[in-house]
Amino acid sequence: MKIAVLALQGAFIEHEKKLWQLGAQAKEIRQRRDLNDSFDGLIIPGGESTVMDKLLRELDLFDDVKTRIKEGLPTFGTCAGLILLAKRVENGGEHLSLMDIAACRNAYGRQLGSFSTEEDFAGMGKIPMTFIRAPYILEAYGQAEPLANVDGKIVAARQDNMLVTAFHPELNDDLTVHKYFLDMCR
Repeated sequence: MKIAVLALQGAFIEHEKKLWQLGAQAKEIRQRRDLNDSFDGLIIPGGESTVMDKLLRELDLFDDVKTRIKEGLPTFGTCAGLILLAKRVENGGEHLSLMDIAACRNAYGRQLGSFSTEEDFAGMGKIPMTFIRAPYILEAYGQAEPLANVDGKIVAARQDNMLVTAFHPELNDDLTVHKYFLDMCR
């Protein structure tokens, strides 16, 4: 199985390491020609959502990435990736706008507001969750289904071929979320 990782900015290497641990190949997407290869899923990592959006557009990747996701490509967005996939973003602009969620950017404040906790994920037990200048999901509506909550706020959701987390599962030893995503890609 080959998973593409958007490697424009952010924590893409950490996701690649998780994929390798699970026996999957990782392929970096840095420019338009990288989309010519076949792959089974896409990860949009954490980082700066406005920078990633700008680079997607400047590198002429935006429309192709959006079309592939709309056509069913399994896609996993963490933190900034959640913001890029959300149909509505409080305190932010419109991005890929594909998932029936409303997100609140930087909901936990600045870098000093970063924290770690353990909570249940998708009924699979408690997993470690690391939040760094993280968003959360204000509302999951339509086809979106919440998968995890922290202090009454939705921090993970799924809709059809799309999975999002407000936290960074790539920064912990636990492989639960990446396994969940690879199962979506099968």
